[in-house]
Amino acid sequence: MKIVCTKLKSIAKSAVMAVVAMLLISLVSFTGSGTVYFGYASRKVPIYSVETNEKKVALTFDAAWGSDKTTKIVDTLKEAGVGGTFFLVGFWIEQNADKVKYIDEAGLDIGTHSSTHPKMSTLSATAAENELSSSMKQITDITGKQVKYFRPPFGDYNDTLLSVADNLGLKTIQWDVDSLDWKGLSAEAILARVKQSVKNGSIILCHNNSDHILEALPLIISFLKSEGYQMVKISELVMDEGYYIDNNGLQKKK
Repeated sequence: MKIVCTKLKSIAKSAVMAVVAMLLISLVSFTGSGTVYFGYASRKVPIYSVETNEKKVALTFDAAWGSDKTTKIVDTLKEAGVGGTFFLVGFWIEQNADKVKYIDEAGLDIGTHSSTHPKMSTLSATAAENELSSSMKQITDITGKQVKYFRPPFGDYNDTLLSVADNLGLKTIQWDVDSLDWKGLSAEAILARVKQSVKNGSIILCHNNSDHILEALPLIISFLKSEGYQMVKISELVMDEGYYIDNNGLQKKK
């Protein structure tokens, strides 16, 4: 009898813990980064990709150094009738206000990539907020639009940074397809990396001034179209509400 009671207590305890775990998992942030719970510890996670049955992906371009290829990238996207998103660093914006306008007037999304491109996990909350708020203001002053998206430099983040971004109304956007274009890969090699990893809801990382982005972009667009993918802006891919983010950074409907 004693053994049976012990087993029943154990089962009851397991059931309670399971319910608590489910409640904790449901307590996520809806402003850009989910909170993933493991026992009593938690960590925030940005959006790496989106769960969707639709064949939609997002082409994204980080801009920090160099700008001479930016206009052509925008033109290529426009001519192909596809969307795109640019994440801009503050010092790049200062030197390229005309290109910021050009991106915006083409109907593309613009997010912040920080003000000075630091390793932001090393910053205090105050310093991180300054990095984001100052670059957001630069973009808004030029476009007249609210900034809603943020990509951390180097993909580097911690809970403090994600909390700061959340408080500023920013969704933190990573990627699940890395073109590695910044390494000087050929256009064909860049395309091969996209082919290898792309799926519904993918976020593809490129850079505005990588060596072969102008040759690679038409190949990427042609391939994605041939596979039935629609290339959209981040604002047309990520969900604004009613979602959570799992421990792999996949944004899912709640």
